[in-house]
Amino acid sequence: MRALLFAAGRGERMRPLTDRLPKPLLEAGGRPLIAWHLDKLAALGVDEVVINTSWLHHCFAPALGDGSRFGLRIHYLHEGDTPLETGGGMLNAMPLLGDAPFLVVNGDVWTDFDFRTLPPRPSGLAHLVMVDNPPQHPEGDFVLDAAGQLHPGEGPRLTYAGIGLYHPRLLDGWQEVVGEAPGGTDPAPRFALAPLLSAAMARGEVTGQHHRGRWTDVGTPERLQALRAALS
Repeated sequence: MRALLFAAGRGERMRPLTDRLPKPLLEAGGRPLIAWHLDKLAALGVDEVVINTSWLHHCFAPALGDGSRFGLRIHYLHEGDTPLETGGGMLNAMPLLGDAPFLVVNGDVWTDFDFRTLPPRPSGLAHLVMVDNPPQHPEGDFVLDAAGQLHPGEGPRLTYAGIGLYHPRLLDGWQEVVGEAPGGTDPAPRFALAPLLSAAMARGEVTGQHHRGRWTDVGTPERLQALRAALS
């Protein structure tokens, strides 16, 4: 299995910490945030990881190397000065991810989630890990029903944890869903993944699971400090 780690964001809310270091490389528990994921992916049996980069892209290879010390191989994919967002970033990475389902992880979250509890492959087009809504996102993202299906509609919502299994077919016909992508196609289209997920959910093709353990979206210096204190 292969995996895509999203690491292209600028991390504006983390400044000045991110003026010299990309957010996924900020340390918690004595190691970069993204390194926690790399260890878990290798333990799961993932052998190749694509890391998409933009802001301070030159910092990643010196910090992480070629992936051999984690027991996997890393491909660095620079998106240019402007990140392609989640949908555009995934589409841009597809030549390196292949035709089989792949795992996606946001590089700026920390969690004790056990990747081994994921299904071997999504039953539809995607399988997402959901968590209780954090204070900074009280409205949540999607509804997880008793059958394990995710819906964008009304009801008690959970928050997407930034961890999921995706089938490449989710991106088929993306233009029909998102329309003309901002920035055109030079060097690649820039668009969010959420509209594609919502469309797939409406067809009953997205499942999920609820992780009730520890999870942090490290989006501010205060949250990073709280995580560091917890891990120490």
